[in-house]
Amino acid sequence: MGKYTLIGYPLGHSMSPLIHDELFRLKNRESTYNLTEISPEELADKGSFLKSLSGFNVTIPHKINVIKLIDELGESAERYNSVNCVANVDGRLIGYNTDCDGFLTATKDFPLDKRVLLIGCGGVGRMMAIEAAVHGGKVTLGIIPEAMESAKELKKEILTHKSDAVVDITLVSELDGKFDVILNASPVGMYPKTDACPVSDEIISNCTHVFDAVYNPVKTQLIQKAEKMGKTAVGGASMLVYQAVKAHEIWDGDFYSEEEINEIIKAVENKVNEGQVK
Repeated sequence: MGKYTLIGYPLGHSMSPLIHDELFRLKNRESTYNLTEISPEELADKGSFLKSLSGFNVTIPHKINVIKLIDELGESAERYNSVNCVANVDGRLIGYNTDCDGFLTATKDFPLDKRVLLIGCGGVGRMMAIEAAVHGGKVTLGIIPEAMESAKELKKEILTHKSDAVVDITLVSELDGKFDVILNASPVGMYPKTDACPVSDEIISNCTHVFDAVYNPVKTQLIQKAEKMGKTAVGGASMLVYQAVKAHEIWDGDFYSEEEINEIIKAVENKVNEGQVK
């Protein structure tokens, strides 16, 4: 029987057990998946515990520091110096970053090679910005004043991955013009402050595709407004599920149909709508 867990601190409520249990069930695998809170101070002493698992996921604040306990990094984890999925292969821990797989699959129909506006440049936003630039997009980082230094560092990092990338930095309050894609990687609009929207209606009206990494609520103000304007709009639950699907491909070589995946996305959205996720 496979043993899997999510490590992080603090964890609170997580959708991961629901998603992974369903993915195991669909392939008739008798594997268990639970949550394991590990404080930053405890992580260094958890090497033996982690090697006792078949695999595990990693969330804040361990995505970088866990690398010290890992034997080998996959290409995606090396690219971002960040790990969210680990496989135990004959006693060797191999780290991956499946956030990028989840993002790219959720936005597979988006023109990331065109004009891309990214709101927020930390955490998952860093990955989204790099992926958009690598795909040939002209990237604008929309930020608040306090994030200016982080945005400048991200621009430098993007250029190390693609030296001819076009990257602009603009305060959200000063955004104007047209974008093909809006990507929200900020917490603006997340529960409980669900009335907030990261960009103006005018900016939304001048785009064609919108992705919001926030999954609670299922339909943020950004998604609701985009849909009312007839834009292609995708919420964060899809990315959450797709990155988990990639983990099962890594762990067990399992693949899933679009129908199976869409059922799990719907289950996640239902849990959120029922108020079971805070």
